[in-house]
Amino acid sequence: QVQLVESGGGLVQAGASLRLSCAASGRTFNAYSVGWFRQAPGKEREGVSCLSSRDGITNYGDSVKGRFTISRDNAKGTVYLQMNSLEPEDTAVYYCATRWGFCNSDYVEYDYWGQGTQVTVSS
Repeated sequence: QVQLVESGGGLVQAGASLRLSCAASGRTFNAYSVGWFRQAPGKEREGVSCLSSRDGITNYGDSVKGRFTISRDNAKGTVYLQMNSLEPEDTAVYYCATRWGFCNSDYVEYDYWGQGTQVTVSS
């Protein structure tokens, strides 16, 4: 069992930065791959980034490549999403999720989810 809690969202202007945190509890958290997803009103949930526990490989969605960075502090049981050069199109609820195994772009493949944190970017 893994419990996840996201934090760090907020209201910012375009061009600003935010760092989201995903704090986990559970003894085996470090063995799970962790993904960040987001969902805007009226849109499907989309994958933002993922960090694989098996090989350390990171993946990014096309719309955030070069602007977002995922990282992990296993000692703290926390995964971060550094978001730079934010755009109004980044406005969404951001979720972290975990799965056993490699990263997967399909959100249905993830087993545990946090409650989400709202990110709003004004133009």
